[in-house]
Amino acid sequence: MNMQTVKLRVLLAEDDLSLGYVIKDNLIDAGYDVILCPDGQAAIDKFNKDEFDICLLDVMMPNKDGFVVAKKIRQQSDMVPILFLTAKSLEEDKIKGFETGADDYITKPFSMQELMMRMEVFLRRTKKMHSEKSVLFTIGNLHFSYTDLKISIGKNIFNLTQKEADLLKFLCEHPNCILKREEVLLNVWGKDDYFLGRSMDVFITKLRKHFKIDPGVNLETIHGVGFRFNALVSQ
Repeated sequence: MNMQTVKLRVLLAEDDLSLGYVIKDNLIDAGYDVILCPDGQAAIDKFNKDEFDICLLDVMMPNKDGFVVAKKIRQQSDMVPILFLTAKSLEEDKIKGFETGADDYITKPFSMQELMMRMEVFLRRTKKMHSEKSVLFTIGNLHFSYTDLKISIGKNIFNLTQKEADLLKFLCEHPNCILKREEVLLNVWGKDDYFLGRSMDVFITKLRKHFKIDPGVNLETIHGVGFRFNALVSQ
């Protein structure tokens, strides 16, 4: 694994300490700096005091579950990636995870190789965003900074999560044309399946709320096919 000289910091919240130490030891061996917290409140306290490059949160924890921790993190940062570690395969739990600000989830049991591959997807993207020039779009009267994860119009500024920004960037790159659902899923999420389609609908709803401020911007659902981003877009 190619890591930069400065170790990337991982906040790991896992109440099963035997599993927590296995994950921590493997990540340390891979070159990460890992802080392990045994419950949700401890994770919130650590995040308030220190800076982290990525957060791995167990869903079911005492003293604040993973959903609460994710909400607290998102109140302070829209940039840091959040991955849920969950034993639950219930669809509504995964949807709730995305609604609280998670970028991805991984279902237990999982291999360390799978976990680290999923982590690196977000860490590479974050590093790329910081190292490259700003990526800006004008959408009608809205200004979208993909680099800063923000939409603005006048004095109104809306923060986006990384996944919301990824989705909006793809829409901006294909304005005023019909996009099939599977096409969006493959390009933004990397695969097409039923659950990810449901989570995509959550993000589509969130973006539409931001577009309400400009009547000239409309994200249209083409039933049975996909979407059309009706807007005048320039970069």
